[in-house]
Amino acid sequence: MITTLVVDDDYRVAGIHAAYVARVDGFQVVGQAHTAAEALELAAEAAPDLMLLDLYLPDGDGLSVMRRLNERSGHHPDVLAVTAARDVSSIRTAIQLGAVNYLVKPFPFAALRERLAAYRDLRTRLAELTEADQEDVDALLGLLRGPSLPTRPAKGHSAPTLALVREAIRVAGRDLSAAEVAELVGISRPTAQRYLSYLVEHGVVHLQLRYGSTGRPEHRYRIDR
Repeated sequence: MITTLVVDDDYRVAGIHAAYVARVDGFQVVGQAHTAAEALELAAEAAPDLMLLDLYLPDGDGLSVMRRLNERSGHHPDVLAVTAARDVSSIRTAIQLGAVNYLVKPFPFAALRERLAAYRDLRTRLAELTEADQEDVDALLGLLRGPSLPTRPAKGHSAPTLALVREAIRVAGRDLSAAEVAELVGISRPTAQRYLSYLVEHGVVHLQLRYGSTGRPEHRYRIDR
């Protein structure tokens, strides 16, 4: 299990984020902190693998917490910044201090789940490697970045439908045909095919060919996560 410490000055928000983390396979919440001092104390006591860290804290800021953690010898947790801070300076500094990801509030559960899953996949892959070539390094960094879509889908594509198609494949947990996606989402097969092609083009969905007895390959779609 990936032990996780949730840090947020708002008790209610901390509870919500802790509940989100608990819903993701492979993660266990080991504590909640609401100040910078509590965060540093619990990080030392519980030695979590990951810290969900708000940057706005009543007795300091999350960036200072990250600096203090980096100064400590021995174990210190990876940090996923979870904050309302949108200024470029905070984002740049968090990255420089080693944040594995940066999530701007407010956000839905799916957004956090995706980033936690990427972090989990990264840890799994790192544990499998003894050394890495450039291809391995690129793949590791790609796990954290994850596939992304343009903010505005291309003309003729509806953002809600695009999200439904993507979610249908993710929830299925296996490869699907365009016909299966169409049935799950409630759209026509040609429409499903058009959206699937768009997702493949942007690296969000992977296309694989399955050859049957007829010799004609069937297009199957999957998400590796």
